[in-house]
Amino acid sequence: MKQKVLVLHGFNSSPLSFKAQLLIDYINANFPNVDVVCPQLMSDPINAIEQITDIIEQDKNCSWYVTGSSLGGYFANYLVDKFKIPAVLINPAVKPYEILTDVIGPQTNPYTDEHYIVTEQHLQQLKEFERDVAIDDRYLVLVQTGDEVLDYRQAVEKYENYDVIVQRGGDHSFIDFDKMLPDIVKFFQLENNGVSSH
Repeated sequence: MKQKVLVLHGFNSSPLSFKAQLLIDYINANFPNVDVVCPQLMSDPINAIEQITDIIEQDKNCSWYVTGSSLGGYFANYLVDKFKIPAVLINPAVKPYEILTDVIGPQTNPYTDEHYIVTEQHLQQLKEFERDVAIDDRYLVLVQTGDEVLDYRQAVEKYENYDVIVQRGGDHSFIDFDKMLPDIVKFFQLENNGVSSH
């Protein structure tokens, strides 16, 4: 069965972000039979959820895997709950509707130059997409204690029954992310020309 990896970037980010590009390039170079899908997520939460849900539903005959960074990690948790697919979460947002109160108002995406407005309604929409963790083993969570944007302890607590890697120091961008790429593909059990990556 065809394997596909869905890569979800964070708030005010894009597929051109450093982590997304590292992951895309690594999979393309080492697992040419695996497709990587990394959409520019819409800024409106409802539209973003519909966007990523549609991507999976339009190709249900594939084995899907998802990675999510920051807000993308929050969206990824929603997809795990809905589709029962494995996910790798990188410095994931656990309660973005609380953190993003600080950015209510006009925003500009530095990658796309999109101008939009974050509203209270958007934060309420985010809260409605909150899901508990799945009951089976579908998570690999990567956090760094030096994350200056999110409290890494929230992710450690939420995913305490799963595989959580806590690295001391670092920051929200996840320093030395390239060193974690082998762990990610191993967790997904991606296949290269029919041979498992193990």
